[in-house]
Amino acid sequence: MSQRKSLLLSFCLVAALGAAEIDPEKYLAHVKYLASEKLAGRGSGSPGLEKAADYLARQFRALGLMPVDAGGYFQPFRVTTNARLGKQNRLEYGANGGETKASFDKEFRPLNFSASGAVAGPVVFAGYGITAREYNYDDYAGIDVKDKIVLILRHEPQEFDEKSVFGGKAFTSHAQFDSKAVNAKFHGAKAVLLVNDRHNHRGEEDELERFTCAVGPASPGIPFVQVKAEVAERWLAMAGKKSEDLTADIDKELKPRSFALPESLRVELAVEVKRELRTVRNVAAYLPGETPEYIIVGAHYDHLGLGEQFSMAPSMAGTPHLGADDNASGTAGVLELARWFADRPKRKRGVLFLVFAGEELGLLGSSFYVNNPKLPLDKAVAMINLDMIGRVKEDKVYVGGAGTGTGLKAILEDANGNPKLNLDHSDVGGYGSSDHYSFTPKQVPVLFFFSGLHADYHKPSDTWDKIDAQAAVRLLGLVAKAGEQLLEAPERPQFVRLADPRPAQMAGGGPGYGAYFGSIPDFGETTSGVKFADVRDGSPAAKAGLKSGDVLFEFAGKPIQNLYDFTYALRSHKPGEEVVVKVRRGGDVIEARVMLEKRK
Repeated sequence: MSQRKSLLLSFCLVAALGAAEIDPEKYLAHVKYLASEKLAGRGSGSPGLEKAADYLARQFRALGLMPVDAGGYFQPFRVTTNARLGKQNRLEYGANGGETKASFDKEFRPLNFSASGAVAGPVVFAGYGITAREYNYDDYAGIDVKDKIVLILRHEPQEFDEKSVFGGKAFTSHAQFDSKAVNAKFHGAKAVLLVNDRHNHRGEEDELERFTCAVGPASPGIPFVQVKAEVAERWLAMAGKKSEDLTADIDKELKPRSFALPESLRVELAVEVKRELRTVRNVAAYLPGETPEYIIVGAHYDHLGLGEQFSMAPSMAGTPHLGADDNASGTAGVLELARWFADRPKRKRGVLFLVFAGEELGLLGSSFYVNNPKLPLDKAVAMINLDMIGRVKEDKVYVGGAGTGTGLKAILEDANGNPKLNLDHSDVGGYGSSDHYSFTPKQVPVLFFFSGLHADYHKPSDTWDKIDAQAAVRLLGLVAKAGEQLLEAPERPQFVRLADPRPAQMAGGGPGYGAYFGSIPDFGETTSGVKFADVRDGSPAAKAGLKSGDVLFEFAGKPIQNLYDFTYALRSHKPGEEVVVKVRRGGDVIEARVMLEKRK
């Protein structure tokens, strides 16, 4: 029998069995619980996330699904889940023997991604703290900040000038705090003091940034503290300067006005930011088939908790972000598909139901899983990922990854019933920003289902009452039919490495976003450097001989300690430039010359 006829037979079999058995009421009941006030947003390391994990395991157990191994339904791993201020935060300054102690939380406050440490020394005013080669602007030109403390302004030059090369009202990446921190570190500074730009923000309160609950490996590796403008003005006055005059001059001519403050001024700074490691859990259950091969049906079940720095409604940080669509909707889909498949006769292949923690921190759960799989990944026929499937509009569903496996698009076409869903295949490569991304470098074909962004994304208003359960169940019916075909097909899909799936220029990023390199980072936490989960075929990195598993630790002479460093270093270079990089490969150090290219 031909593969095509076999696929059609499987389709008819599924239709006869009745995909309508996926129950919208049961589906919505799962969403309601996962997005309830009781779970308080399922933040990583929170009691709500633990309750959600226990709920998922109970549901799998009630369906008669077995744990994958002796470890049970859970796969624990450690993540950085919190940052809080310690007791050793101080700022003292003085000149000619006089000492003044700044008031903690009133005159200065560390930012949540600041590194901890104690530093002392002279101060250099470094303008906005920006090095933008593409705009021929560098606040660090002609000044020496090595082993010094830099005082820098918030934002960027000419921010309200629509004719500015920086872009006017739309900030570039150079205005981001992490960019300013890495740039200062690359120039040798040992701490950053940030002050609000008063010239361009007259009438606004000189407020200190709220210290939010930072989650994830969030430190660029340098102390970063905000000080009140009145404190900074005292220092500038020692040199006969005012910040408003300096910023006005910079904006007028787009030329730096950086200088060293008098050597008599000494600043002593201590920062203590405590980061907490906690255990979170992936949840896995297995429905065995007649062979060792299997498909994966997955989703992430974590969300933002109280929002904090990831909230799209910053004024509501501290309020539970319930995450009904993101991603109680996908998690509920996995549970209903588990019930649907468990009621069917045993199939040729098995099904691994896998729900991830740590997705909102950077795909940490799926990244941990693919590096520590409970079942051999070479037996995984495909990974189906459900992320935000609860608000289908006008029958449109975004499908990613159909190009990563032979026959996947045909399977979806056959599975798309009557009335048909409008499947948008604009992303065929499988490199989207959800958990299927972790499986693509492992050469597992992927399918990603997503109903689209909306105004409630990452806000407390993402609540269960806005979920369209009927539409979600229609989508789950399609997934069930496609899954059945993958379980029964005589031949499994073969993984396809798409030729150079180069990312596009980021909207609003301007030329400052940087050149194209071609590596895919491993989002698991590393002690030093950036590990490559994969290197895109035909990319500059691949042409230079870089490989999956390499750990980048130097880029164009700059030490690379984390993804912050690598992102900033790449943004600082243009297409057509050749850079020398160093990576660790096993016990060896490899040096390579990479010719950067233009993003498409």
